[in-house]
Amino acid sequence: MAAPAQAEAGRPSPARRVALLGLTGLLTLVFTGLGLWQVERRSWKLDLIARVDARIHAPPAPAPGPEDWAGIAGEEYRRVALEGRYLPGPETLVKAVTEKGPGFWVLAPFHTVRGFTVLVNRGFVPEDRREPGERSDAAARGETHLVGLLRLSEPGGGFLRSNDAAGGRWYSRDVAAIAGAGGLGQVAPYFVDADAASEPGPLPLGGLTVVSFRNTHLIYALTWFCLAGMSAWAGLYVLRRRAEEEPSAS
Repeated sequence: MAAPAQAEAGRPSPARRVALLGLTGLLTLVFTGLGLWQVERRSWKLDLIARVDARIHAPPAPAPGPEDWAGIAGEEYRRVALEGRYLPGPETLVKAVTEKGPGFWVLAPFHTVRGFTVLVNRGFVPEDRREPGERSDAAARGETHLVGLLRLSEPGGGFLRSNDAAGGRWYSRDVAAIAGAGGLGQVAPYFVDADAASEPGPLPLGGLTVVSFRNTHLIYALTWFCLAGMSAWAGLYVLRRRAEEEPSAS
């Protein structure tokens, strides 16, 4: 009589079984929902990548003027063309890490024939060649035509550091802050990364923009769906054990 009593004592109570079934059911629903959310995020990311790729390879359009600045957020990475001239004066160096190694982006104000000013990222210079004499004098070109990618301002800083306008140390291409430090007045709320044809070098090197979007949503979706399957299996296991034990209990 002791063995049946011990077996009965080792069985989970009906209330515990209900709690386990409720928990596994809830986890199955939660994990399935998270998996479906990642599927939706993946679809959104693929659509974003396709739209950006189309902008990058489209023929260049005129850079947006003041009348279009309010809706600039959806225009990033669009190829744009600028006509005008670089303004004389010191250029702004912004910390950069590229396929060429560490160094700086060279930002210069460009006044367009349409009457507004845009900051242009002329390209990259290595750390040991940051002096103005190491690169071509953009202001000496006179009337210039250039093509590049429209980029949104990067306020605050980067590389875990804040921009220091007073000290001339820049870690992100913060358009408003750079314009304010340089006394440029109103500038476009974006900057343009010049392409390799517009800045062929030797320095600065244009056309080094890297356009890459992290897309791991499929991996996350599969992970959540696997967890949902494991939770569902655990719930079925509890039900099967209950069905096996009920005849012996009667």
